[in-house]
Amino acid sequence: MDGKLYAIGVGPGASDLITVRGARIIGELDVLYAPAGKKGAPSLAHTIVQEYVSAKTEVRTYHFLMQASADDKAAVWDEVAQVLKDEVKNGRKVGFITLGDAMLFSTWVSLLERIGRQPWLEIVPGVTSFAAIAARGVMPLAMETQTMAVISCTVSEDELEQTLRSHDCVVLMKVYGRLEQVRALLHRLNLLEHALMMADATLPTEQCWRDLSQSDSELKLPYFSTILVNKHWNTSR
Repeated sequence: MDGKLYAIGVGPGASDLITVRGARIIGELDVLYAPAGKKGAPSLAHTIVQEYVSAKTEVRTYHFLMQASADDKAAVWDEVAQVLKDEVKNGRKVGFITLGDAMLFSTWVSLLERIGRQPWLEIVPGVTSFAAIAARGVMPLAMETQTMAVISCTVSEDELEQTLRSHDCVVLMKVYGRLEQVRALLHRLNLLEHALMMADATLPTEQCWRDLSQSDSELKLPYFSTILVNKHWNTSR
């Protein structure tokens, strides 16, 4: 089997934040698979890497169901995993791209569960969204003996509170649709002045809020919205 599969994290959004290795591999692919969150919508991951894609590379976009039953989601993952394995079996150099890092809150992990660890698989790490937010917001993620947690806001409020109480620094991902719940919790724990929120980091639509107590209660956040909390850093600095 001469084929190879690359799972490539393409970073948070800006096309020049993909790694040199990722860009080089993308330019050498026979076929590139790009995920899209909505049917018929363009793939943001593909948009990020478009300038690195060779004219000879076939680009195929797959719609991964965001709001569907577990069985329907699994059926898509099964199909894509089998297609990727078949491509490799046919000797092709195949890439699957994903936003941020491929191994963190990524659709790729559901495919990896089906593909397994293989000699023909290489995973290329990418810049995470929260690393980009920390850099753009000039806010340290963690230092020295400080502890840090990364958690999705889709968990229960009790889990969020326990995490915020237990760690010096917390990355709150998937804030979209849960801002009021999270903001109320941060207020109750006296953490608002230590919290920074950013949406669409490194993209032209980037927005940043350094004072969550002043943000609009009716604010409609973009899907890619994240809050950083650092108990040892005041966001007014």
